[in-house]
Amino acid sequence: EDRELFKRLLLRIGEPVPPSASVTQVDDARAFADEIGFPLIVRPSFTLGGTGGGIATTEAELEAVVARGLASSPIQQVLVEQYLVGWKEIEYEVMRDANDTCVTVCNMENIDPMGVHTGDSIVVAPSQTLSDKEYHLLRSAAFKIIRALGVEGGCNVQFALDPRSSRYYVIEVNPRVSRSSALASKATGYPIARVAAKIALGKRLDEITNAATGRTCAAFEPALDYVVVKIPRWPFDKFPQADRHIGTQMKATGEVMAIERTFEAALQKAVRALELDGRGLLCEPVAYDEAFHATDQRLWQLMAALRVDCSSAMLDHLHHATGIDIFFLLKLRRLVEMERRLHNEPLSPLLLRAAKRLGFSDRQIAILSGSTAETIRSERLRCGIRPVFKMVDTCAGEFAAQTAYFYSTYAEENEALPLGGPSALVLGSGPIRIGQGIEFDYCSVQAARALHLSGWHSIMVNSNPETVSTDFDLSDRLYFEPLDEESVRDILENEASDGGTRASPTVPLMVQFGGQTAINLAGVLTQHWVEILGTSIEGIDAAEDRRQFQALLARLGLPSPTGRTVNTLEGATATAQEIGYPLLVRPSYVLGGRAMEIVYDRVSLERYVRQALKLYGTKPLLIDSYLAGKEVEVDLVCDGKEVLIPGIMEHIERAGIHSGDSSAVYPPITLTQREIETITRYSTDIALALGVRGLLNAQYVVTNDGVFVLEVNPRASRTVPFLSKATGVP
Repeated sequence: EDRELFKRLLLRIGEPVPPSASVTQVDDARAFADEIGFPLIVRPSFTLGGTGGGIATTEAELEAVVARGLASSPIQQVLVEQYLVGWKEIEYEVMRDANDTCVTVCNMENIDPMGVHTGDSIVVAPSQTLSDKEYHLLRSAAFKIIRALGVEGGCNVQFALDPRSSRYYVIEVNPRVSRSSALASKATGYPIARVAAKIALGKRLDEITNAATGRTCAAFEPALDYVVVKIPRWPFDKFPQADRHIGTQMKATGEVMAIERTFEAALQKAVRALELDGRGLLCEPVAYDEAFHATDQRLWQLMAALRVDCSSAMLDHLHHATGIDIFFLLKLRRLVEMERRLHNEPLSPLLLRAAKRLGFSDRQIAILSGSTAETIRSERLRCGIRPVFKMVDTCAGEFAAQTAYFYSTYAEENEALPLGGPSALVLGSGPIRIGQGIEFDYCSVQAARALHLSGWHSIMVNSNPETVSTDFDLSDRLYFEPLDEESVRDILENEASDGGTRASPTVPLMVQFGGQTAINLAGVLTQHWVEILGTSIEGIDAAEDRRQFQALLARLGLPSPTGRTVNTLEGATATAQEIGYPLLVRPSYVLGGRAMEIVYDRVSLERYVRQALKLYGTKPLLIDSYLAGKEVEVDLVCDGKEVLIPGIMEHIERAGIHSGDSSAVYPPITLTQREIETITRYSTDIALALGVRGLLNAQYVVTNDGVFVLEVNPRASRTVPFLSKATGVP
């Protein structure tokens, strides 16, 4: 963790490091720059996610970045080193025990070159562009480093590799589990944290059983017969005006992982898993000529550039502009070529199968061929083109395995035969982003455990390598797949007792634990005769659709802020004139207060409505009178007849601050007994009227005029783990 001590150790064992200097003041950094020149990279000591670091190309930038880095480092120290422009960034996840046995769990290649934090890089495992000599050169260096450090457990080693030679530099080491450790664990099926804990207790790697095979030991290095792609999930959809450039300071809030047989298919599946409102690789930014900038849009900009010109000259230009290896650009070009075929050729079974093997979704194929996703699905099923599911077993099929960890691909043999007996599928929560975090994964995990304890097979679907739900032994079966209609329907049909040949799958679905991602899938899945366990789709719609919910409150005689549901700008301005400002405006079916604002005048309202209609189309907008009061929140459980309210949470911040950004206290401090009884009665009436079977989150504002209903969510909420731990109610 100490940059200077680490540099000395590497030099002592003969491992190369970039020219660098550890400094504690700006003047020393300036002197180092005078010695070796620019560009330079600044890495603060003892920080996480690249906090305080950056790249400097001028003296002014250097002074600013070093000052920031010194302030961020708890020991006021930064490492200033040569910036290796265009070099590849390679990571090795290695393990060592007290007996000095070392294994490589996984090696990963960043598609983005040096200069982009690994947490903000698209990553592929195993490495795709390294020669055998380069792979073993870096592997040996990683072993040498972990032995010199005396690490017992897991360790992440990062290298810079010159693409024009076999020169390399050691960049840094994390002598602990990291974000990359979770990715490596899920990519290989090798439980790094568990093995590290046993090593800490004195076990040797050859004494620890491989949980996937049940036969081999943890000293056996995993083998991958598939490709894994990780793509970060950035918060720029929530903050569209933020600086979208990515660099040494990590900006991603989460990530997704996809497994497939080819890089192209894994990349496309990972893009689907990002849950960008259906935005796949077909969507394009306005301009492609900025592909050399490292932003969250760069992948789409590269695709746009190749659609204009996919010649070798363009590939060379993009390679020099971005530093991305030609290998990956060739793969993107292959996707563009398939797009053209789908657009220009008749959709034969042969072409359809080829497209599916490259990871094209039914929706993408429909757009390119001028059809509908449902028509494409029906056609491929008629032609016998359906995915099979392969096992992640850590050994590439060399040994018999007992893990129930699967991914889909368009191949021949299906290794995930129906479980049989009572089963239910739990939809996970997808990538971590603002408004949908680890809290929903907690709820999904508890649901899977409860199913198992009740004698049901629990089947988990999720795409997030950072979560407990994607531990392969957490549920009876894990599918690492995107949480979209196509993937979920494929899984349900695979789990049907007849192999998916019936019109209606037989495995029911749980959607209330995975947050808004799962809830938003409920409606479309029930259209295809999928059974939803818990609150019905009618109850979900009545709570999520602002217009239906207002009608329900009116029917129950429950007060809510004066408001209207509108679909046009004219309707919004007329409502504002009737109600008066300030107003709270929000769309239906969104999470984390996305696109929710308080507006104080007509200009702000018109700006908001135009943007919301553009983003959300036909989804109704709710315009409410903004009430300044105390906000109160309730999580409850209902079985359709009785309601259990474990407790009421009182927000400390005023109403108008999103509940996810508010401090809350349990039990409430300032509410009167009458207000508590009113909130309890309102919550009970709403839950029973909606026919809730399971969880419901309700939010209220309390003013001098009484208690007003703000909204309800017919699912797990961010506060369920908080209230569960606060009250002891599971």
